[in-house]
Amino acid sequence: MALAFTAMMAAGLAVVPPNPSTAQASRAIPTVYEAGHFYAVPDAVNGQKLRLLVDTGGGGGGGMYWITAEAAKRLGLSTRSCKLGESLLTVADLPNFKVGRGLPPPMSSSCGKALMIQSVPYQGGDGQLGAGYMPGRVWTFDYPAHQLLLRRPSWQPDSGVHAAKLGLANGFARITIQVAGEPIQMLVDTGATSHPTPAGEKASHTPTVGGYGVTSYIDQSVFARWHQAHPTWRVVPKGDDLYGPKLIEVPKVVVASWAVGPVWFTVQSRIAAYMSQYTDVPIQGALGGNVFRHFVMTVDYPHSAAYFQCASDCKPASHQRLSKAKSK
Repeated sequence: MALAFTAMMAAGLAVVPPNPSTAQASRAIPTVYEAGHFYAVPDAVNGQKLRLLVDTGGGGGGGMYWITAEAAKRLGLSTRSCKLGESLLTVADLPNFKVGRGLPPPMSSSCGKALMIQSVPYQGGDGQLGAGYMPGRVWTFDYPAHQLLLRRPSWQPDSGVHAAKLGLANGFARITIQVAGEPIQMLVDTGATSHPTPAGEKASHTPTVGGYGVTSYIDQSVFARWHQAHPTWRVVPKGDDLYGPKLIEVPKVVVASWAVGPVWFTVQSRIAAYMSQYTDVPIQGALGGNVFRHFVMTVDYPHSAAYFQCASDCKPASHQRLSKAKSK
């Protein structure tokens, strides 16, 4: 969930089921990586560029990604209306991209090969590749290489990769982590955004660009439980002025049988209650790039699974691996 969780969320509920059998070639998506966030940067043939936050917890709908009205104007796109479920959307036909510098088109949409137009200004760039667009495909977020890959449907994980089952609903992926032996249900949220205060930046050492970085979110009720049970865990009362303000440092987080830490969480009062209406079971927070940065992470939407290859500062939480070694 990025700087603004837009009105596109409502349309995201009307996702048309994609066709996983559609043939796709593995390819690198034109991407820049800044302070833990991936931005898709396709080039249109008219010389215009887009900058789209890749946000698994973001908006969209009907298989489509979305861009701002200002970006659509820059691209010279003609808009039209399209009814998706009970929503009347403003959409436009896809721009013509340069060869090798474009984006995969929507897999399936009742609006045709189109993208959605968002009229509200957006601080995160020109739009998002979000939960309305990414399902139905296999995506690899290669954090150490700063690269986003679209995989073939036949892709299989390498040896040494740990698997985690995902819960999927309305395009949003849920993953179970463990903290101090307790299972915690989290949204998979590559767009989870922080704006640390000087105190928060000093404590967490969060890399930022323009003051913004990545984080993970935890609900206020879980924070209260953690703080009572573990009073030695560090807390920064005014650590973030975007969604905070409180931060808490958790010494160890277990994801897909990998242990990483310490991990800083931004304490949120609304994400769990709001997003739980869209996820398959209620969530208690969102897992973001400050955890994913330790991995090459592949989100396999068709098979409701995520695969984590350790890249740095992680170790097996147990001797049992959750995935068998396979070859690509």
